[in-house]
Amino acid sequence: MNENKKKLKALDLAYVGLSAALIAVCAWIAIPLTVSITLQTMAICLVAGLFGWKRGTLSVIIYILLGMIGLPVFTGFKSGLAVITGPTGGYVLGFIFTAIIVGIATEKVGKKIWQCILFMAIGVLVCYLFGTIWFTIAYKVTFASALSTCVLPFLLPDAVKIIVASILVNRLKRFVK
Repeated sequence: MNENKKKLKALDLAYVGLSAALIAVCAWIAIPLTVSITLQTMAICLVAGLFGWKRGTLSVIIYILLGMIGLPVFTGFKSGLAVITGPTGGYVLGFIFTAIIVGIATEKVGKKIWQCILFMAIGVLVCYLFGTIWFTIAYKVTFASALSTCVLPFLLPDAVKIIVASILVNRLKRFVK
């Protein structure tokens, strides 16, 4: 293995590890409103947009695995399999789809701010869909009821987070190898 490949792999590992940590820290930052808002989705969009789908998705998977084995990385310093199998676990697993969508789209199409906003919005909407279906099954409620509880309160805050993440990706892309 040549020296450049070794450096690239070490850099990949560093990006993935730091990204998983960033997602965890952003999950802990809660803005208490009627429903607490965290910066978790912003971190996932930022990581996937900046580092691509492979490193972004791996970062999210590592973040989830760390939480499943007991590290308190989830929102509210929670951890364990119960978070994943619980009513909001679909949203956590939906983060994987968000990372894949945002990462592939920004790699293939581009990282202009408007492109990032579009791709991140699509990624978050897929996460909403996956999580809301999961929530309806877990709580045995209607889809409309789950939307009003789990999606509507987050639309505006997530729009702001998507805009911020898009600007950051656009500005920081030149520094990422």
